[in-house]
Amino acid sequence: MSNRIWSSVLLEEESRWLPFLQETLQQNHGNYNEQIRLLRTPFTSPGYHTTLRHVEYVYPIRESLDYALAILDSDEERYRGRALDILRTVLSLQDQEADSPTFGIWSWYYDEPLDQMSPPDWNWADFIGKRLLLVLIRHGNNLPADLRQLTQQAICNSCEAIIKRNVGPDYTNIAIMGSFVTLIAGEWLENSKFLNYGLQRLRRLYDYSMQTGAFLEYNSPAYSTVAILELSALATYTCTEEARQLANELLDTTWLMVAEHFHPLLKEWSGPHARSYRTFLAPLHLSFLQMACRGQVQFVSEEQFSYSSEWYGHGVICPQRLYGLFTGIGVRELRQDLPAYPEFRTRKAYTYMTPEYSLGTFNHNVMWKQCRNLLGYVQNADQGHSYVHLRVLHDGYDFCSAIFTSEQKYDLVLYGIQFALDGGDTHVNLDPIHGRIRASDLRIRIEIGSTGELPVWEKCGEDRFLAQLGETRLLVQVLYGVMGGFGNFRWNLVQDDDTVGLDYILYEGEPAEIDFHTMEEALFMFALKFSGPNEKPEMTTAVTPSDDSVRALLEAPEQPITLTLAKKPADRAVLFHA
Repeated sequence: MSNRIWSSVLLEEESRWLPFLQETLQQNHGNYNEQIRLLRTPFTSPGYHTTLRHVEYVYPIRESLDYALAILDSDEERYRGRALDILRTVLSLQDQEADSPTFGIWSWYYDEPLDQMSPPDWNWADFIGKRLLLVLIRHGNNLPADLRQLTQQAICNSCEAIIKRNVGPDYTNIAIMGSFVTLIAGEWLENSKFLNYGLQRLRRLYDYSMQTGAFLEYNSPAYSTVAILELSALATYTCTEEARQLANELLDTTWLMVAEHFHPLLKEWSGPHARSYRTFLAPLHLSFLQMACRGQVQFVSEEQFSYSSEWYGHGVICPQRLYGLFTGIGVRELRQDLPAYPEFRTRKAYTYMTPEYSLGTFNHNVMWKQCRNLLGYVQNADQGHSYVHLRVLHDGYDFCSAIFTSEQKYDLVLYGIQFALDGGDTHVNLDPIHGRIRASDLRIRIEIGSTGELPVWEKCGEDRFLAQLGETRLLVQVLYGVMGGFGNFRWNLVQDDDTVGLDYILYEGEPAEIDFHTMEEALFMFALKFSGPNEKPEMTTAVTPSDDSVRALLEAPEQPITLTLAKKPADRAVLFHA
């Protein structure tokens, strides 16, 4: 295939963003290392996969390849040799031993070989394979013959790794990206195995997600953006009409979800979020939406607008019919069933939005750091805004073996925290605790972060606290709490410069063993309400314990909300579906 396809399809539309791409590129030139032939960036870690600690800078493979592709896209002749050097370095760092367990993938960093990662990240077959494919599509005709051949081989290795791993449709962003790499590689390299696999994988994703009209990684600001990028690229580059049609239908569904959850006045992405890396919406996400709306809807000022080189050449366009959802807000009530998953067979999302606030919950989920299971955004009196986020903390870090269950109606939420015997500590799967932890601190927190002044929590009853957020008031009440062998639970306020936490402390003291297997009961239940300026911040509740469960009731318009939860810790699937 010819590079003319790339030019004719995208260059006219993307040309408006070329100056922004070039500006982004200029910011990276000074970070290039001539000896290592990669980009240097500050080190950050999610806490898993990499074993690097206390490192100030690293040489990342993904970001270096993005830099090289941006040089080629910008036609920066002065730096063309640098781009080719990066490409050769990246190609040399792939595991190319066919009998190796990590064949076809890369490590995250030049500084940390694959055998030092814990564990290696197989997603890098998708992430790096995709970027190499874009290099080949856009600039392959201008690569030296040997480098073009090496690039094609590395792409084939990535495809083999992707096919061997065979990620299911529940891993949304990798399911899409792997479809792109294999399907488009199959088309460009005339490899029917890759093409047929990629098309079949895209069909599986479509069938799985469209059974409910949502991705399993539902309403995630980070991964919805990735999904839109990858689906847009698929629809743009494929020559297979069925693939283009499936990608476009999935795009329409994703864009509708994004637009419906966006709060135009607060400029926040309403919850709940299946996965999220930060609670306030990043300026880059707002810039992404502005770019996708071709600048016709303003989400950030001209000075705040930032552009990522990853966006260039993907053909990302938000349907114009959705612009109104990004600009006007009345009252919105959103309900969404998520696709079935072994642990989450009946997971649902609920969102309630008014001009002053939004409040969203899942009916059940793990309390992983990346999950926003109860999430609100509220307008402050000082023109700023706040988030309200439920967390469970084990020695200061989000505790994955805590299980969240809730029922929400409008501005009212009834929710409980239980404990799983087969969960993890800091990660859902990578550090299982087998139902036991050693802890000096365990607490349930209602965290409020603010772009303006932090609110003041006031005690307004034996078990109730109230916070004033602009014209909205937040009322929280503990309804029930028992954890076998532990007691004297109490509220405490913890504040720093950016957040204030209303903490319900389950244990605080010398390091102690907490064994959930030995407990006949470990259950906490709460009620929460947002009240507008003309409403009294009141809740009417009732709690009815039985031998093995607790039933809580919260009065609500039309009919009460009820929630019945088992007292005894159990495996996750049992707690989710008891």
